Amino acid sequence: MSTHRLRGALSVAGIGETAGGHHPERSSVQLHAEVAVAAARDAGVALSDVDCFITANSRVQPFLYHAEMVAEYLGIAPAHCLTLNTGGSTSAAVLQYAAGMLLTGQAKHVLVAKADNLATGMGKTATIESMATIGHPQYESPSGPLIPALYALFAARYMYETGVTAEHVALAAVVDRQWAALNPAAQYRSPLSVDEVLESKMIADPLHLLDCAPISDAGSAMLVTTTERARDLRWPPIALLGIGETHDFEHVSQAADLGRTSAVASGETAFAMAGVSRSDIDVAMVYDAFSFIQPMQLEDLGFCGRGEGGEFIASGATAPGGALPTNTHGGVLSHSHAGKSSSLFQITEAVAQLRGNCGGRQVPDAQLALVHTEGGILASHCTTIFGRDQ
Repeated sequence: MSTHRLRGALSVAGIGETAGGHHPERSSVQLHAEVAVAAARDAGVALSDVDCFITANSRVQPFLYHAEMVAEYLGIAPAHCLTLNTGGSTSAAVLQYAAGMLLTGQAKHVLVAKADNLATGMGKTATIESMATIGHPQYESPSGPLIPALYALFAARYMYETGVTAEHVALAAVVDRQWAALNPAAQYRSPLSVDEVLESKMIADPLHLLDCAPISDAGSAMLVTTTERARDLRWPPIALLGIGETHDFEHVSQAADLGRTSAVASGETAFAMAGVSRSDIDVAMVYDAFSFIQPMQLEDLGFCGRGEGGEFIASGATAPGGALPTNTHGGVLSHSHAGKSSSLFQITEAVAQLRGNCGGRQVPDAQLALVHTEGGILASHCTTIFGRDQ
């Protein structure tokens, strides 16, 4: 059993979410405010008692001091405001900062809110144009690759090295949709087949349209406090048992390996801190803005061997009723992709599963949940393990 001082010391006490999809009546700031209020209310904590407020910047409303702007809109003045960005891994990585604030007594309640309205506030064309700015100005941007093309480099290399097939990769999207069908808040819920994925428009070989996440309006939030304090709040605490974080590069042209990721290291750190094994995990959330990421990360995290991720999914392990229910809210591919809120939805779903509040998609008697998030183009990784307070 791990003796790490962070293990079990802080807990998620409240969560708030919008549905994934289109919310044209709400701005990015309003979405942030909505989920922040919901998370505080869920925990039974007054907004005025929040003394640390954290956001990630919005693409649609990129205020210079974003957290302060949203706090101002909420009518609160926390002692600590922070706008943090490690891409899709932000929502888990922020727990490291929250731990520092809570365990040193600088804050009692840390409220984290992530939202954006990319679909209606920015639109498809502007969002795609913004994707063209992510590449290295000398080695990538002159060739014009967008984000899907950069991910496709990883996908092609991973599939070449492991033998994972296009059908395997498509099946990850199909299983996400099976879970989304059970979630009224998911953006896409209609049935999906492997053939439909493979027959959809090619975006960046080997990635088809339905291998790629949608553009969405959505938001999610969590209130984090010490486990001791959380025991006096509304819900039984969902404790952070382990966390591991890695950062490799900023630009794909500088990546040392396109076939594997440092999720290997972040996962090992998280499992060592939590003092549990892979077989102990009841439910997993794996960030999958593109379908191939799911089998790749299941391998890197040690749930199956190298090159076995596709067959692992094909076996039904990640589907409803499987040995490792994965992305039970529908994943990024079917629930929503509104920027950095996507990874926070993974945490709020894990918390809801461990509380037993997921209705028709509930994993029976879920005790331990793993959440893996990634940011950049598979550049930053954060693995977290949550469990019911013992």
